[in-house]
Amino acid sequence: MRAAVVTFPGSNCDRDLRVAMEAVFGRPVKSLWHAETELPPLDLVGLPGGFSYGDYLRCGAIAARSPIMTEIARLARRGVAVLGICNGFQILTEAGLLPGALVRNMRLSFVCRPVPIEVATSASPFTADYRPGQRIALPVAHHDGNYVLEPAELARLEDEDRIAFRYLDNPNGSTADIAGVLNAERNVLGMMPHPERACDPLLGGSDGAGLFRSLLAALT
Repeated sequence: MRAAVVTFPGSNCDRDLRVAMEAVFGRPVKSLWHAETELPPLDLVGLPGGFSYGDYLRCGAIAARSPIMTEIARLARRGVAVLGICNGFQILTEAGLLPGALVRNMRLSFVCRPVPIEVATSASPFTADYRPGQRIALPVAHHDGNYVLEPAELARLEDEDRIAFRYLDNPNGSTADIAGVLNAERNVLGMMPHPERACDPLLGGSDGAGLFRSLLAALT
C-alpha cells in the first residue's frame, strides 16, 4: 500500500501518524510538504492533527487553500482514501470534502483526555475491522472540535450511514455526539479523536490500531 502524510506549517501529529501507519502497514510512509503540487501514486493520504498556519482565521481554513489540497481533492474524487484527524478533519470541512464545520468547544476550553467512543458503522475502509456498536477509547486534544451542521445534512448522514464514530461522553458539544464522518463515496473520513495515539498498549491503549488494520485490508 502506498501511503503518505502531509505536513503543514504548524502540524504536530504528522510524525505520530506516520509511525502508527508504518507499525501496522509494515512499510515506509511518505512525507509530503504542503507546498507540493505533484504527488506520487498513492492509495492513502493522511492529514494530521496540529495547528496548521497557527489556526489563524478558522482552524484549517488556510491549510484548506494550500497548494497540495487541490491535488488531494483530485485524488479523493478518483477514489483514493483520505484520512483527516483533528486539525485534518477541520481542513477537510474547510476544503469542502466533508460537510459541516468544526467550531469552539461548548465550554470554550481545550479538552485533552481519553474519551469513550462508539463505532457507528463498519461499512467503510476505515472501520471494517470494528463491529458496529463496539466501544473503544481514543484520546482527544482540541479546542475547536464541536461539529455542527444543518439538520437536513445531519439527516442525510444518518440515512446514508455516514457517521463513523460517536462520543459516548461528548467532550465538546458536537451535534448528535458525532466524532467522525464519511463522505458520500466513503473514501474520505474526518474524525476528531486520535487513533494514531492509541496504537500501542505501552502508550495506554491500542483501540486505534483497528482503523489502520481496516485500511491495510481494504487497500492492499
